[in-house]
Amino acid sequence: MLDSASAFDVRSYLREELMPHFLCPGCGHGIALRALLWAVHELGIDRDRLAVVSGIGCAGRLSAYIDASTFHVTHGRPLAFATGLKLARPDLTVIVITGDGDCLAIGGNHLIHACRRNLDLTCVLLNNEVYGMTGGQVSPTTAESRLTTTTPGGNVEPAFDACALATAAGAGYVAREVTHHVPRLKELFRDGLAHPGFAFVEVISDCTEVYGRKNDLGSAPEMVLRQKSGVRPDAYRDTVATPFRPNTLPTGLLARTDRAEYGAAWREVVAAAQPGGATGNRQS
Repeated sequence: MLDSASAFDVRSYLREELMPHFLCPGCGHGIALRALLWAVHELGIDRDRLAVVSGIGCAGRLSAYIDASTFHVTHGRPLAFATGLKLARPDLTVIVITGDGDCLAIGGNHLIHACRRNLDLTCVLLNNEVYGMTGGQVSPTTAESRLTTTTPGGNVEPAFDACALATAAGAGYVAREVTHHVPRLKELFRDGLAHPGFAFVEVISDCTEVYGRKNDLGSAPEMVLRQKSGVRPDAYRDTVATPFRPNTLPTGLLARTDRAEYGAAWREVVAAAQPGGATGNRQS
């Protein structure tokens, strides 16, 4: 276990033998990973008790670089896998790293029920608005009119607001940030990891290659500067209701509720059903 009071060195949390990484130049996923590991460091989480689960896609590849117990599972299923892991090993800190396609398309049903249950997991959704690794196809968060390999005439579907879904489904902690704001992103990760229930943190992480180039969004630095300027990414145009101002991206802590954590409630029911427990003493 590293001393949380010591200076943060991201290399101490990485499997350096797997470098160089596969990420494209300018990809925000690496920035988000650094912020996440920074939060882990500040909380003093023992890597022997840290489990990271990921699915398929650019985001799904990140778990392999983390020097902890890591699991790369099938498309859309990291939350289902993580649920079983956390219930079996409540002593672990369990993090899910997923993408917009992995989490909101094939994995959308798992997200809804993870939010509803409120199990003590932290889900990090890296939203790059496209299926970046598998060919640049349209994803649930691709902005309307944007070009992808499967929408050559422009996307006609409205973009999914993942945070609104998580809030409505009952997630205990919901937050969003852009990759440019690393210290604020780290703080959201830290608060989410510390929250005693299901935490959902969406990260707007620009895809500079198959999405940015196809839509003439400029170079990687230009795309990051657009985040800094506060202009709301087009994926959320007119999809977020008041009190947020039009053409701005609502970021920071969006929702927080304190309610029973699913794992603790489930273990109480199991204990009560054992011989000598509350239900075990009942007469048939």
